[in-house]
Amino acid sequence: MRSSLRMRLATVSGAALMAAAIGAGVTAADAAPAPAVQHSVTARAWQDGATEAGEPTQREIAAPFDRWNATLATGNPEKVADLYAPDGVLLPTLSPEIRTTRAGIVDYFTHFLPSKPQAVITRQIITILDRNDAINTGLYTFTLTQNGVQEQVHARYTFVYRRTGGGWLIVNHHSSLVPEVPTS
Repeated sequence: MRSSLRMRLATVSGAALMAAAIGAGVTAADAAPAPAVQHSVTARAWQDGATEAGEPTQREIAAPFDRWNATLATGNPEKVADLYAPDGVLLPTLSPEIRTTRAGIVDYFTHFLPSKPQAVITRQIITILDRNDAINTGLYTFTLTQNGVQEQVHARYTFVYRRTGGGWLIVNHHSSLVPEVPTS
């Protein structure tokens, strides 16, 4: 059964994800194209063969992104910062500075929100680590508006979430521009 699963091994340190296709004699050329939305097996499920009660659903882990995106539309950087854990880290798309404090996160969004950003996920992979930790990673496209002109920005993202008494908070958020593919 394992040879037919696509498994995601996740580590929260650095919010790194490593995906590997496992199968006897399966090559990248043989594999079907990945779907636009892809869900991973929970970290525990592939070890124990069953998930524990109380673990979040895929939908529950997708919801914090929708809340974050809707909060961007408020234009209020304080409200956006409220979605991050007190020890949350933001490595933003359009800044070289790593934000490790609430003040740093507020500062980034103070400068980012006037462009009226709205993101649409084009591909996501959700990995449930345990009942209190999960990762949503993938690709999104931002629409930014400056001086009445809209611009599309294609980026990669990783959100690492931790469940707290008040719900899911972002403990690590990395977003970076999708590299351009060189043309020959």
